[in-house]
Amino acid sequence: MHCLSPKMVCETKIVAEDHESIPGSKKDTIIVSSSQMWPSLAGSPPSPPPPLTPPKEDPRRDNVYIREFHPSEQEVVRRIFYEGIMECRLFLFLISIVMCFVVTKSFLLTCCLPIFLMGMRYYFSRKVILHYLDCALHTDMSDIEQYYMKPPGSCFWVAVLDGNVVGIVAARGNEEDNTVELRRMSVDSNYRGKGIAKALGRKVLEFAMLNNYSSVVLGTTAVKMAAHKLYESLGFKHVGVVEHYALPGMTRSLLERMFFQVRYHRYRLQLREE
Repeated sequence: MHCLSPKMVCETKIVAEDHESIPGSKKDTIIVSSSQMWPSLAGSPPSPPPPLTPPKEDPRRDNVYIREFHPSEQEVVRRIFYEGIMECRLFLFLISIVMCFVVTKSFLLTCCLPIFLMGMRYYFSRKVILHYLDCALHTDMSDIEQYYMKPPGSCFWVAVLDGNVVGIVAARGNEEDNTVELRRMSVDSNYRGKGIAKALGRKVLEFAMLNNYSSVVLGTTAVKMAAHKLYESLGFKHVGVVEHYALPGMTRSLLERMFFQVRYHRYRLQLREE
């Protein structure tokens, strides 16, 4: 089976906190009075300095840090990617149920009449997404070291919290137009709401600036508004949408087009003019 390298980024339940949620060192300022710096001329002993109290730590601060991928983390990275994509499929199915109720205004019709339609949508969405996952897990996600770490202009990072890998993101450079693509961003569902996704996104932007790329691009089929708000908070601009986008594995048959359609959103962050 020949699979093209997919360009879908899926985001789920992202809470974008400010950069202070990422741990960093800060210098403490100590103010010392002149009487403590110089003893009095009368020879009286200097007053003892006041005891130093450690700074209070922000209870929201977590020891999250971003580092480069290590080959020993291949399986946990693939798990986070797989679960993130499968969660999107469940979200699409729930949206179908809600939309059905909004249109019919009837619990009975929502439960009975559209069962066939929702079942068909579930079937085709599952079929397409499983095929997409199979393609991804047999292309770039099958050998992250070879695909992202060895080529110049590309990299793969993991977010680590309490010794556990809890998030992933990749950057893939394109020398032809001097852009870098943000790819494969996902956060473990058990560690969301800590600003991890935003920290991962900033790492890609930092990588792009250090390597003198002119812009960062990404494409996503995410349906959750939180994902789009995250991109905008990082500075990305929405530059277009492709209706009826064909993911790897889609056959574009009549039934598939009737029950499963994808919108592909493109974002771009211009770092400097060429």
